[in-house]
Amino acid sequence: MRAFTYSRANDASTAVAQHDASSGDAYLAGGTTLIDLVKLDVVRPRQLVDINRIGLDRIEVLPDGGLHVGALVRNSDLARHPVVRERFPVLAEAILSGASSQLRNRATTGGNLLQRTRCPYFRDNVSPCNKREPGTGCAALDGHNRGHAILGVSDSCIATHPSDMAVALAVLDAHVLTHGPEGERRIPFADFHLLPGDTPHRESILYPGELITAVVLAAPPAGARSWYVKLRDRESYAFALASAAVWIVPAETGGRFREVRIALGGVATKPWRVREAEALLAGGTPDEANLRAAAETALRVAQPRRHNAFKVELAKRVIVRALSLVAAGQPTVRQT
Repeated sequence: MRAFTYSRANDASTAVAQHDASSGDAYLAGGTTLIDLVKLDVVRPRQLVDINRIGLDRIEVLPDGGLHVGALVRNSDLARHPVVRERFPVLAEAILSGASSQLRNRATTGGNLLQRTRCPYFRDNVSPCNKREPGTGCAALDGHNRGHAILGVSDSCIATHPSDMAVALAVLDAHVLTHGPEGERRIPFADFHLLPGDTPHRESILYPGELITAVVLAAPPAGARSWYVKLRDRESYAFALASAAVWIVPAETGGRFREVRIALGGVATKPWRVREAEALLAGGTPDEANLRAAAETALRVAQPRRHNAFKVELAKRVIVRALSLVAAGQPTVRQT
């Protein structure tokens, strides 16, 4: 670990003023990803700006039934919130599917959006990695890539985005609020994360020094149901091999879908909406043939590598499983 300085901010404006992006400064919240990467010498901040006391740790129920979630709300508090469990069960279940209870007690809403990949070539600080050192290459392309992405990939990077929470926020059409040197922004969640392309080191559209202040969720319409299904090597504390967040509004009659949203995790370089598959299901029935056709459509653009081709079928099955569960009724969120 290299030496760095530490400062503490008391509000968002002070935090932004103290943060010098040109010197590699970093904001410190829960630190569940950042501190690991500092110890591994993958991230080398000149200064850590502690933002834990700037007052962004509240969950506010909005007059229209939506939620305003401060960026510093801890994952465990968000998953336990009664409104989240009642109106946004996909979010509660996604959070409780990730990490351990100890980490959820520290991890924050804003930090979860900015999780760095668990690609071993990114974290080993030795292998070629365009995400860590642009222009050096991607060792995962022809290396051991069992856990890597099959959607949204490029010749520069096939690293998966690791967050469970972010997949749920994608299907909920959340918005991200920020504060930075150029003022405040409200960013649709679909626009927040970037595909790797030729610049995999740029993972979001945040400006240098810009700080996430909140996530906003719109109130779900009457009858909406949502759920999250995660497939992994072991039941606890493992990242997704494939996951699906689904959100439906049933039609009033006929047992059909009026609206469907699907997002995938564990298989893509960012939280991945499959809008073509959603459109295919809108107005249809939740029978096996329709669900399978939608899953086939969702994975039609997959680009598997040598060790992760199994994810194509796995992702199809998790889509069918998640939609089948939520079409049959609203599942109950697990206990924390």
